[in-house]
Amino acid sequence: MSPRPAAVPYRELTAVSADGSRLHVEVHGAEGAPAIVLSHGWTCSTRFWAAQIADLARDHRVIAYDQRGHGASPVPATYAAYSTRALADDLEAVTAATLAPGEQAVFAGHSMGGMTIMAAADRPGFRERAAAVLLCSTGPADLVAGATVLPMKPGKARTWLTAKVLGARAPLGPVTALSRKILKYGTMGPGSAPDRVDACARIVHACPRRARIGWSKVLETLDLRTGVRALTMPAAVLVGTHDRLTPPAHARALAEALPHPLGLTELTGQGHMTPIEAPEAVTARIRELAATYITTGNIQVKEGA
Repeated sequence: MSPRPAAVPYRELTAVSADGSRLHVEVHGAEGAPAIVLSHGWTCSTRFWAAQIADLARDHRVIAYDQRGHGASPVPATYAAYSTRALADDLEAVTAATLAPGEQAVFAGHSMGGMTIMAAADRPGFRERAAAVLLCSTGPADLVAGATVLPMKPGKARTWLTAKVLGARAPLGPVTALSRKILKYGTMGPGSAPDRVDACARIVHACPRRARIGWSKVLETLDLRTGVRALTMPAAVLVGTHDRLTPPAHARALAEALPHPLGLTELTGQGHMTPIEAPEAVTARIRELAATYITTGNIQVKEGA
């Protein structure tokens, strides 16, 4: 569960995906307020969006959910339950449970959450509901080959070793000074504040081992470039200049391939964990999209949402 601001309406509910998977969903903010849907990345949870929820829920309805196997969403029994289709199915289940018929929202996805948006891009339900999207620290394909986590020259050797590191089966264990140092190097900018490094480490280490492995297999081979071309709604892209997991090259290619691009924001000195590293910048971009693209005069309310 993500921390929530005081005196802001809050509900929890369970959405059921196409294959029966149950998803933990949180709704922060008043009914009838403009809707924002937040989709977190690999090994994270709704807690990853704590800063965005605290700010945006004051005058928006913020919908955040735990991807299957993360946070309070149960871990699937088999690895077959992990796929880009599942990402799209789960997002559709969450929006069906929380948005009224005809209601639109701004969708913001970080890392695998951005890939979730790309995976759902050709779904009629998503296309009808998405007023605009923010693709944050993400990429559509060649994730392992493009990652610069390991200080090696690009090529087959680096790609093979990176896949082994990201798909490691060993438990992460408790958060320690060493684990924080490793996580900071791999996922955050060099100037990241210690409290933000610790917050990221605690979120990542809380991810169940089986979910971490299952999703790593999907990320190793996914190709969502067709989904990028299907994102015909207004779409903004954001990345940290020191992102080693989805380096700026991914973001630049995304910005060029999108049918309705709103520009690329490169955050100097930030790494992969931009919503925690640079919360003000990420929140401001989401708020700007909501103010520009959500029509507030005819917002409907989903009963019980």
